[in-house]
Amino acid sequence: MLRKITIALASVGLLAGLTACGSSGASEDPDAPLKVAVNPVPHGDILKYVKDDLAGKAGLKLDIVTFSDYQQPNTALKEKQVTANYFQHVPFMEEFEKKSGTKLTFVAPVHLEPLGVYPGKVKSLQAVPRGATVAVPNDPANEGRSLKLLADNGLITLKPDAPASATERDIASNPKGLKIKPLKAAQLPRSREDVDLSVINGNYAIEAGLAPSKDALAAEKAEGNPYANGIVTLPENKDDPRVKKLVQLLQGPEVKKYVEDKYKGSVLIAT
Repeated sequence: MLRKITIALASVGLLAGLTACGSSGASEDPDAPLKVAVNPVPHGDILKYVKDDLAGKAGLKLDIVTFSDYQQPNTALKEKQVTANYFQHVPFMEEFEKKSGTKLTFVAPVHLEPLGVYPGKVKSLQAVPRGATVAVPNDPANEGRSLKLLADNGLITLKPDAPASATERDIASNPKGLKIKPLKAAQLPRSREDVDLSVINGNYAIEAGLAPSKDALAAEKAEGNPYANGIVTLPENKDDPRVKKLVQLLQGPEVKKYVEDKYKGSVLIAT
């Protein structure tokens, strides 16, 4: 009787394991919808355009899952609730890999959301007073990216060996004694009037009605920029034909025109 119970329990466990695997966002069925996690703007908008106007003609079914922060899309991918995500650049992905112990694959770049320095209490870079407070994103990759933008515009200098995830410890000189204030990226547009300057990620700037081309005091350029956002998946899914088809559509001329017409320089096609 004990042996029969043990076999029965093992069978139940095997069935549960198969069921769990079957519920994964990753699927080997080339005809199944490709489930992709995104941030709403501009990733969700771009992917919705692809779904509504391009995917059907290409024989691709898309299921878009929207998250409003920078953590859940990778968590959903790690837990196989989705097969891919579209919201991050390589330095951010590498920071997630180090912290989580999860290996991801950056399949292809799509676009750049230029990081911008936006006015708060101070309305020009020439008027920045000594001891000014500058708010920056608090995730390591984008904080380092923010410090590089400040350095490129003469507000600070960084040590020659400063990593992509640079922090205040990597500042070589700070002649104005700037106070760096890391905040959650989503909070930066709302906190502008509480600080002198804010370095804001492109997607949150767009959501707040800001355009780096006309509202930012300084902004990144697309050429040679390592922070292009693209399609990311698990290593075992990098050759999924649906993922390849999505990349082909996202890098095509129709999406390029859509981005240029809709965002007018606030989002740039990766070069």
